[in-house]
Formats: sequence, C-alpha cells, structure tokens
Amino acid sequence: MIRFGIIGTNWITAEFIRSAQHIEDFQLTAVYSRTEEKAREFAAKYDVNTVYTNIEEMAQSDALDAVYIASPNSFHAEQSIMFLQNGKHVLCEKPIASNPTELEKMIQAAKSHNVLLMEALKTTLLPNFIAVQENLHKIGKVRRFFANFSKYSSRYDAYRDGTILNAFNPIFSNGSLMDLGIYCIYPLVVLFGEPKKIQANAVMLDSGVDGGGSLLLQYDEFEAVLTHSKIVNSYTPSEIQGEDGSLIIDEISTPEKVEIRYRNGKMENIGQPYIVPSMYYEVEEFINLIKSGMMESKINSYENSLITARILSEARKQIGLVYPADKA
Repeated sequence: MIRFGIIGTNWITAEFIRSAQHIEDFQLTAVYSRTEEKAREFAAKYDVNTVYTNIEEMAQSDALDAVYIASPNSFHAEQSIMFLQNGKHVLCEKPIASNPTELEKMIQAAKSHNVLLMEALKTTLLPNFIAVQENLHKIGKVRRFFANFSKYSSRYDAYRDGTILNAFNPIFSNGSLMDLGIYCIYPLVVLFGEPKKIQANAVMLDSGVDGGGSLLLQYDEFEAVLTHSKIVNSYTPSEIQGEDGSLIIDEISTPEKVEIRYRNGKMENIGQPYIVPSMYYEVEEFINLIKSGMMESKINSYENSLITARILSEARKQIGLVYPADKA
C-alpha cells in the first residue's frame, strides 16, 4: 500500500480521492488543513483519524509515504520541497509551480532525496489522449494544432459582485492561463515539444490576473493556436489539423469523444468511454512509478513540465502578468 496524505480540502481533492479509491494500492492516511475543525470534518468522510494543521509536522510524519498537493498555486513549490526533503513522494496539482525557477528547485530536491515528483496534469495520461498519440500519423503532416478550454468560473460571479476570491487573486499565482490554459499547453508539449516562438494576448481583470486570452506558438512546420478563459464559456472542440485529415477532440482537458475526419470524407471514432473517474489514471501512473522504483514519469516528465512552465512564464511576461512568487 502507498499511504497518502493530502493538502487541500476542496472539490478537486475530493475528486482525487474518489478516483484513487479505485486503486488497490492507494490508502488515505492523513489530511492537512489550516484549521483542525475543517481537517477533521474532511477526514471523517473517509474514516481518516490522522489530521495536521502544522505542515512541517506532517512532512516529517511516518504516517504517509506520499502527498497529493492541491493548495493554491503559489504554495506548490514551498510545500513540495518540504515533503521531498523529508523523503516523501509528491504528486502536485497543475500548474506544478509559479515559474520555471521554482520548478527547477523542486526537481533538484526530488533528485537529491531520491523521491518521485510528478505534475498532476491528468489529460496526457488519459486513454483517449493516448489514442490521439497512437493515431496521429493517420492525418498526415500536421499543419495546425488548435486547443480551446474556456469555462466560466463559478467564482467569477463573486468577482462581478466585488469580492475577489483566490481564483482571481495574483497573490496565489492564479488566472486563466495558469488554471485553464495549461490544459491546452501541456498536451501540445507532450505531442510536439517546445515551440520556436510564442505570442500571447490576454483580457486582463482589475484584480491583476488574466480573465482569458490566446497564444500563438510557432513550430517548424505548423502553428498552434490556443484559447482559454475563466470568464466565458465556449463549446468549440479542439482539433489537430493534418494534410490528410483532422483529429477532433471534444474537450482538451478530459477528451471523451475523439474522432478522425479524413479529407476524403470518411470518419473514424478512436475514443473510448471511461470506466473509472478521469483522475484515476494520474494516480495509477504515480503509484506504479513508486512501486517500480522509478523517480520520474516518462509522460508527465520533468522536461515536459519545464517546457510548459517556460511557455507559461513567457506568455505571462508578454501580457504583463507578474506574481509575487516571481520576485522571490
């Protein structure tokens, strides 16, 4: 069994646990929250008795082998390094760090203490993304990658009423690019690597973060067009366009329907329905790596996470989005 602690008691943590409970080797043994009342309330839902309000004490504890970190983005690096230095494996929510400098320090800590660090970006580990990889050759030479993830945030209603919650506060390294745009960027990086040129635009909010935006990334023989937003909904699918056909992906974050439309008019469905929750696959990858003694994922690798972090950083530079973490 791999004994997990969790940091964060929000909906994504609950979804993580729901997904992980489908894996035999997963065991939830510890919960952290800033208040004991909230920690115990959350832990009780899963029959967990060990709770912490002191994160250093949790990092030093013998009650866990690994930790899932789902705190605000600005805390990811500091918390991850603390657990890595105490010999704990770390699965950290996306974006794994506020900037490339933080990520490099996290990777160094993982290597120095011979433990696993992985970015919890689920898309690239899903069966339907793997289907995209395996069938990409069918569409011929790729000429355009288009990805779109625009989803109106439930917290934007409060923003419009004058209350700035964490999701729209630059102190926490948030905004549309970091929270949603990364779902467009990471799959692109896994498929095609680092771009030659980056151009970014954004709709900036008064709070100091981006509400939405777009990126144009240039590769040797094709371009990538990415759009993202937390202040509007979009129902436009993503698409990889090739000279012989196009791969149509219904939702880039969690592909459920994936099909190829060939230039000759034929269509091929290459997707498959999920029989487990979508976060299952990232937990499975993480646990399998630990059990096999591997200290890095080949898919959500250090290099892929670093390239993604560099793209995010350059895009933020172009739109003028600076976080307190960038000045540390």
